[in-house]
Amino acid sequence: MKIVVTGGLGFIGSHTVVELQNEGYEVVIIDNLSNSSEEVLKGIVAITGKTPLFEKMDLREKASVQRFFEKYTDVEGVIHFAASKAVGESVTNPLLYYENNIASLVYLLQELEKKKEANFIFSSSCTVYGQADQLPIDENAAIKPAMSPYGNTKQIGEEIITDVAKVSGINAVLLRYFNPIGAHPSAEIGELPIGVPQNLVPFITQTGMGLRKELMVYGDNYPTPDGTCIRDYIHVVDLAKAHVVALQRLLDKKNIEKVEIFNLGTGVGSSVLEVIKSFEKVSGKPFPYKIVERREGDVTAAYASTDKANHVLGWKTKSTLDEAMDSAWKWETKIRSKQ
Repeated sequence: MKIVVTGGLGFIGSHTVVELQNEGYEVVIIDNLSNSSEEVLKGIVAITGKTPLFEKMDLREKASVQRFFEKYTDVEGVIHFAASKAVGESVTNPLLYYENNIASLVYLLQELEKKKEANFIFSSSCTVYGQADQLPIDENAAIKPAMSPYGNTKQIGEEIITDVAKVSGINAVLLRYFNPIGAHPSAEIGELPIGVPQNLVPFITQTGMGLRKELMVYGDNYPTPDGTCIRDYIHVVDLAKAHVVALQRLLDKKNIEKVEIFNLGTGVGSSVLEVIKSFEKVSGKPFPYKIVERREGDVTAAYASTDKANHVLGWKTKSTLDEAMDSAWKWETKIRSKQ
């Protein structure tokens, strides 16, 4: 079966391509290389022994999307990762985010709507919940007003998919991730942010390599056990496997609703200081950080209720925080050794 993975050379996308190919799917990657590299293809091939098809294109170009689906008429499913994802950048450049994250989604759905049946997996985010009223956060939690244009694009994206599914042959699964970290255990692929990392773990591993002076910990006076913010950190390989399970559910027509929603996390919250301690444990070296003032927009704590994903999808995370940090450190060490 031919599966399209947009943003398939990115962090989560590349790991999902690996898991799809390991399960025997034929994968077509769409990526414009704005935040990734064609070098990632080599890592995918090294792990799986298979070369996915690759189309370099920008999903904001409607005509290109149309031509793609005219060329690939036998697509059985689409997993849509392609999107801009830096919260801070979305605040300073909102139109980039609305164009890139919304227009590309619309153009994809317009092509899928032409089909009698289509299967669509959407890369959503726990940002749609904001600061939840209760922890852990389950799928029935209220959707709070978005705290950034990035978060708003995820909310709007979910609404668009839900509206289109009602009047078309599209069946969809919306996967709300918590905080993906780590790298493939082979260290052939991993997270490789362009510029200064926006996420905690790559900033930690780059600091561990000496590329950054120290980590700023934004606030130690939150109402948490150690005063720092708490998040749910999920190993990217566990996350990738969930996409394959969700896709298979649609292909097997086991979905109960036209649009289904699942949280993807470990169900365990870890504080910033706990993540730092985990890094010190796996790397065997002390880590430089400094406590500074709180950062606007940070929620105190967010971690998932995984009951629905566990019972309905039959999916569970397997890796611990230490295992995820260890894989991230091995990946960072490997890529820096080549430079």
